[in-house]
Amino acid sequence: MLTLMSLLLFMLVLTNLTLLGSSRLAFCIRTVAVQGVVLGLVPLFGLQPFTLQHGLLSLCAIILKGGIFPWLLLRGLRVARVKREVEPFIGFNVSLSIGFFTLIGSVIFASRLPLTGNNNTLIIALAIFTMLTGLLLLVSRRKALSMVLGYLVLENGIYCLGTAVADHIPMVVEFGVLLDVWVAVFGMGIAMYQINREFDHTDVDRLTELRG
Repeated sequence: MLTLMSLLLFMLVLTNLTLLGSSRLAFCIRTVAVQGVVLGLVPLFGLQPFTLQHGLLSLCAIILKGGIFPWLLLRGLRVARVKREVEPFIGFNVSLSIGFFTLIGSVIFASRLPLTGNNNTLIIALAIFTMLTGLLLLVSRRKALSMVLGYLVLENGIYCLGTAVADHIPMVVEFGVLLDVWVAVFGMGIAMYQINREFDHTDVDRLTELRG
């Protein structure tokens, strides 16, 4: 169990760094899908004792994060007719460098928290790292779809943090977060479609040129 849990946590780190260093949007969407499946499996191996609620939470997370959300985003990608994130505000190499430093800082910060068990410390460290990765994607990318991905990664970090402190947070809160994300993805998809239809691009920085 410990070995499999370590593999899941390593996959979480790898998906975050991949998102920071990749410009291909379709590949980034599939990477977020892999991250969603990984996070869906974390409660199965990271929470003891395992309960039916944990199983339902894992199933919902895998279906939504690993299946439905990526499918919706891939459809949005085809509608927007974009393939790459071009000229982000922060370059990919710089983003990767920031990501490595953020990972180290997250581990140091989590190690100083009064937690019980190495597993919880690692999960919280990677939850913080995932949230910061999502925030970095939100502020450093130009394409609307990239910002949607950043929002999803940020929520993945919140979900991961909730998994680490599941003994103190009711499962209904986690289900509520998943429902909120479901609504948000639909709303962002509609907004992205409208932006592309009206302006024939999805570069959010160019919206500052609007007048009247």
